[in-house]
Amino acid sequence: MRISKVLNAHGLGTLLLCLLEVLCLGYVAHSASAANPPDAAAVLLIRNATILTVSHGTIEHGSILIKDGKIAEVSQSINAPKGAQVIDAAGQFVMPGIIDCHSHIAAESINEGSVSISSMVNMAEILNPEDIDIYRDLAGGVTAANILHGSANSIGGQTLVIKLRWGQPAAKLPFEGALPGIKFALGENPKRSNFSIPGQPRRYPSTRMGVEETIRGAFSEARDYQKSWEDYGKRLAAGEKSLIPPRRDLRLEPLVEVLEGKRYVHAHCYREDEILMLLRVAKEFGFKVRTFQHVLEGYKVADELATAGVGASTFSDWWAYKVEAYDAIPYNAALMTRRGVVVSINSDDAEEATHLNQEAAKSMKYGGLSHDEALKMVTLNPAVQLGIDKRVGTIDVGKDADLAIYNHDPLSAYAVVQKTLIDGRVYFDRQRDTAERSEREKEKKALIDKFKKSADKKPEDKKPDATVPILQKPTEKKPGEKKQEEKKPEEKPGPPQSSGIDSAAPVLPGGEL
Repeated sequence: MRISKVLNAHGLGTLLLCLLEVLCLGYVAHSASAANPPDAAAVLLIRNATILTVSHGTIEHGSILIKDGKIAEVSQSINAPKGAQVIDAAGQFVMPGIIDCHSHIAAESINEGSVSISSMVNMAEILNPEDIDIYRDLAGGVTAANILHGSANSIGGQTLVIKLRWGQPAAKLPFEGALPGIKFALGENPKRSNFSIPGQPRRYPSTRMGVEETIRGAFSEARDYQKSWEDYGKRLAAGEKSLIPPRRDLRLEPLVEVLEGKRYVHAHCYREDEILMLLRVAKEFGFKVRTFQHVLEGYKVADELATAGVGASTFSDWWAYKVEAYDAIPYNAALMTRRGVVVSINSDDAEEATHLNQEAAKSMKYGGLSHDEALKMVTLNPAVQLGIDKRVGTIDVGKDADLAIYNHDPLSAYAVVQKTLIDGRVYFDRQRDTAERSEREKEKKALIDKFKKSADKKPEDKKPDATVPILQKPTEKKPGEKKQEEKKPEEKPGPPQSSGIDSAAPVLPGGEL
């Protein structure tokens, strides 16, 4: 396309607008129609389904009654109340919505990697409700996700749990009442084994012992900071006047919340030695690690994990993608489960999250877990790890109506999500999505044609943009004005000729090409 012609004709604003339109197509139209679900019905009935409750077995030809976003009744036969919206799920399977305990979707940025302790930054402040991965993960049955900071830091940023309420503003995404978290990281990533900036010194720490010291030093500071506020509170309660409160430290405040049990620790890790190291540091300072993330060598220290009451959120079978992942085995999840560890299967990747049901099913092949045990790894277990199991994770009366409806058993390779509900509201409907694709393609084509037409117009046919000043061309002159003689640039001696330089190439002062 002749973009230079458009620019020369002062059509920069039009071009940029067209570019934005084309870049957003397939998504803007999508978010305006299929993405935005209708208002939730006050009463909704799903019937004739195979219901995988996770908590109390399977109900064949069962029904789920939903009222005001909550599960009101679960049984084999429920009569539809007057005015209820009915979903006939004959031949289909209903399970609790999938919960991803390690996700980076819906975030404008992931790592604040300039310092090794970035506990002052918060993922809640950079949520992006327009990230198309939210909708794609909904299409995979995911209803909630733990949005984590990256692993560039020994102590990273603050984290939060969201519901995938596609089409809603950022303020509507956080899971109400879910305890916030903070991301820790051990091993190669925080010591920057595979990352450096040329010309700049390496950031501390650069060893595993340095990572341990960084975490221990931060909690030593946090404990002193906590005590300073406790002393201030006691003196204030005793009636002392004119007290000056301690200076707030936004870096240490989240760590004090960890010490007080008000914020969960989710720690990126791989090797058994670093897992045991963080358990020792946690014991020293009196806090608990809520989950070890990845934890690919967890099977080696499963008893220690179970004794500490730590959850493990791992991959199904990822292996050998870097040195510290070489001892990973696909039996990891099953072996930890057998030793009493609460285990979940996570994605750490937007695409992986679209088939977490299949990732969980692998634990049946590698380790012989039962159907219900495998299903728990993407439903109840991550809910327990995130402290939201009283609200989600099973199909029980009183819980949020966060559900996924499949055309086959969810642990089958042939299973495809048909509908995904959050709070009793249909946020993904495959039938509606498919029906609206032709309309979106038409809109996409119209936008592309508009862009091409704008780019192909001749300069004289285009009206200049009023916001752009029209500059006089260098060759134009006013009537009666004499042409001024052009001053020749001062001639300078050129560089010596060399047979190695193309004589047709422009030579800059100093001989640089």
